[in-house]
Amino acid sequence: MVGVFERVFETAPVFRAEKHNTKRHLNEYTSLDLEMGYIDGFEDIMAMETGFLQFTAELLEREYTGELALLQIQLPHVERIPKVRFDEAKALAAEKYGRQFRNPFDLEPEEEVLIGQYFKEEYDSDFVFVTHYPSKKRPFYAMDDPADETYTLSFDLLFRGLEITTGGQRIHDYGQLMEKIQKRGMETEGMEHYLAAFRYGMPPHGGLGIGLERLTMQMIGEDNVREATLFPRDLGRLEP
Repeated sequence: MVGVFERVFETAPVFRAEKHNTKRHLNEYTSLDLEMGYIDGFEDIMAMETGFLQFTAELLEREYTGELALLQIQLPHVERIPKVRFDEAKALAAEKYGRQFRNPFDLEPEEEVLIGQYFKEEYDSDFVFVTHYPSKKRPFYAMDDPADETYTLSFDLLFRGLEITTGGQRIHDYGQLMEKIQKRGMETEGMEHYLAAFRYGMPPHGGLGIGLERLTMQMIGEDNVREATLFPRDLGRLEP
């Protein structure tokens, strides 16, 4: 849609197609999605999210003072959000807290907590962008880093030690997209309409999805996402 409208925003339910039985996962959650066309890089997406979070904090402080006081909520600092590469974030957390983690392609939950703790202690920031995730753990449409194709031009946003956003730059070139599909041994059956848009031309673009319940959970200081969901659906519960 960004090929026509340039900027697309959506708030909609998302249904998880994987097993999940943790305090941070729901079978159905609400996603705040945005996609931007004609970007110069994935940093434009990060800047858009930073602006959104700044607006959110200002709105809450201005119009919900009573509720914030009642719930004893401390709004996060959003003046500036630091960023760090995925591999550097792992190294920083491992060195400072003396922990080694086995997964070289993703962040384990405890790792996210320690990275969030590091940036709170060192930068007094409640948020941190972790960039350049390994290509192996990103979807086929994530754009690889031209400097090192084992990493992608993508990011996660951690809020107080929990991932609330995944985003990045998408591949817009049809040939490059088909090449990556073939490298991964994927089939294109069922994707004909999706691929047609790229065949006829797409602008450089990217986007992100914010998990609304996770954002709310971290904002109010709960440790279970179900406490931030009116009618939680999970692995063992579908009806209210």
